[in-house]
Amino acid sequence: MPDLFSPYTLKGVTLRNRIVMSPMTMYRSRDGLMNDFHVMLLGSRAAGGFGLVFPEQLAITAQGRTSVSCGGIYDDAQIEGLKRVTSIIKDMGAVPAIQLGHTGRKGSELKPWEGGAQLPPDHPDGWQVVGPSAIPYGAKSPYPVHALSIDEIKEIHRAYARAAKRAVVAGFEWLELHFAHGYLGASFFSPLANARTDQYGGSLENRLRFHLEALDAVRAVWPERFPLSMRLGSDDLHAEGVQFEDAMTAVRVMKDHGLDLADLSLGLNTPHLQTRPFNELGFMVERASRVRREIGIPVGVSWNLGLPATADRMIRDEMIDLVLLGRPALSNPHWPVWAARELGVPEPFSLVPEDWGWWLRNFRGHEDSIGWPKAPAPP
Repeated sequence: MPDLFSPYTLKGVTLRNRIVMSPMTMYRSRDGLMNDFHVMLLGSRAAGGFGLVFPEQLAITAQGRTSVSCGGIYDDAQIEGLKRVTSIIKDMGAVPAIQLGHTGRKGSELKPWEGGAQLPPDHPDGWQVVGPSAIPYGAKSPYPVHALSIDEIKEIHRAYARAAKRAVVAGFEWLELHFAHGYLGASFFSPLANARTDQYGGSLENRLRFHLEALDAVRAVWPERFPLSMRLGSDDLHAEGVQFEDAMTAVRVMKDHGLDLADLSLGLNTPHLQTRPFNELGFMVERASRVRREIGIPVGVSWNLGLPATADRMIRDEMIDLVLLGRPALSNPHWPVWAARELGVPEPFSLVPEDWGWWLRNFRGHEDSIGWPKAPAPP
């Protein structure tokens, strides 16, 4: 029976455990470049014991970023900084992963602590946002949306392939496509954003075409030995949007196109949600478990899995294969070590680099002064 700290192998890649640092946009880039901040952030999480480490979503075009302060992989000049990131992640014992994305209607924004409002196309830090149809997202994103032509869609798919090639050069060993959270792929999938009448709109088959063509473009250039996953907006939490049955159909088809793992999340294609499960522990797990059971594909989820006992139980019950942690990874760079101590895992300090582990195991002094939360008494 697997547990949170069991190794996990997919294709030619083995993770030391089932704990993933999920992509989190940090707004620390200039011209899409990774820098010392990202080396520090991602290297420390790898050193803290995470098995798979993602930087933030990296945009496949400059206009695919959330803001001018977000990372990208649309220019060869960005490869050097990404190599620094993958190098430190590997040196600290984790596997470097990359998430490729395009924010679509939700781009051209201020930083969230500056209000997060969308900037108009004529603003120096703004641009013309795009989508499947000329339907603004709404709320803080009110500006007109340029409906992509078929030629422009094809160019975006070529941009995915170019980004995947750069990812190989930069040293990444796991690639994920971000088609959730109201971004471009999610908006093609959802009737709330997609009112097209051509081959990219209307039926579920047509609304899924954008995903499959992007997947095919990346699969053609991404090494077969490395996993290819997709974060899918599997539920819009709205009666007129994507329903989970749509996602079940989508994953079945994507599996036939080379998808190795499904990362199930929400569509978030409208600010007007009709249900809000965000305070529920592991609320995506049951949905993901059904995909795993009925379609026979590995799954991972995030959303409220930051309690070690909860995360471990989901793996032990074989409901999911990977636990993705965003905010917990930001709040505690050594979350895996803390979780191992909470769960009574032998040798929890083996998760950190050998020199750190030696000092921590050989601490001579007051037990509660070591700087870690006190381990619970054994049962």
